Amino acid sequence: MISSELDAAGVTEPSLREAYRQCRDVNAAHGKTFFLATRLLTPRQRPAVHALYGFARGADDILDQFDDRDVEQRADELQQLSKKLFAGLVQDEPCDDNPTLTAVVDTARKYDISWDLFDDFLASMRMDLTVTDYPDRKSLEQYMYGSAEVIGLQMLPVLGTVGPREEAAPYAAALGKAFQLTNFLRDVDEDLRRGRVYLPADELAAHGVDRDRLLWCQREGRVDDRVRAALAEQHAITRGVYEQARPGIDVLAACSRPCVAAALTLYSEILDRIETIDFEIFGRRATVGKPRRLAVAVAGLGKAWASRVRSGSA
Repeated sequence: MISSELDAAGVTEPSLREAYRQCRDVNAAHGKTFFLATRLLTPRQRPAVHALYGFARGADDILDQFDDRDVEQRADELQQLSKKLFAGLVQDEPCDDNPTLTAVVDTARKYDISWDLFDDFLASMRMDLTVTDYPDRKSLEQYMYGSAEVIGLQMLPVLGTVGPREEAAPYAAALGKAFQLTNFLRDVDEDLRRGRVYLPADELAAHGVDRDRLLWCQREGRVDDRVRAALAEQHAITRGVYEQARPGIDVLAACSRPCVAAALTLYSEILDRIETIDFEIFGRRATVGKPRRLAVAVAGLGKAWASRVRSGSA
């Protein structure tokens, strides 16, 4: 399967093919919902998406893996990653010692994805080294632009659009933000263990909630009424962002719509799950079950195949 995808994408050089294979393996192992959605893309699009995922995952692992590295060590690793990416993408130097960078640089060149989008992403990753709380939504939005919105913007050239790319950009950015806001809600418990809260402090405070109250819930393994009300408000805000993003599906190239529609459906159903468990997100993880994920994928496959038949790319 992977060989046919690489053939379709025009990747022929053996070491480059291996670099893309490694990115695909990372995506399959760590981003199961996202990986399932990529199966709805055309074979030629998939390697590029896997490369973008692999790069983002690698940067995230520098920050979030539970090990004995201190902040200075993580900062140095992130800086080295940034330097190597800049050297490869802007200065045309080889990235032979890093297969993920090799693949993502090739993708960025092929699809004209600018260095600025990667630089903005890495700037938000650096924020995670020292920033543990966000006083208001404006400060959180600043972080999310680099950590989530630019991911949607990086993906846009790979997905393709029916009109000018800049018209589709706000929708792509909104979808990246919606996905991340969903993760913030689902992962409050896990993020607290890393010392972080990704919910605006002033909006929590309006319900009488602060970090100490969240830590109390974590210790008790349950939410109280104040935290439940605060999470419900964040839940509603996230729903609104999905609605902002949804019209963007229609401005994508037809071959990409089933994939993005499936991803939107599955991620928004994580919100359904959070609501179903009455916001009891401590000690449990809201997930969409495998049967449901497969059902959405099967439905999407039918639409993807029909699209390819119409375009003559089946």
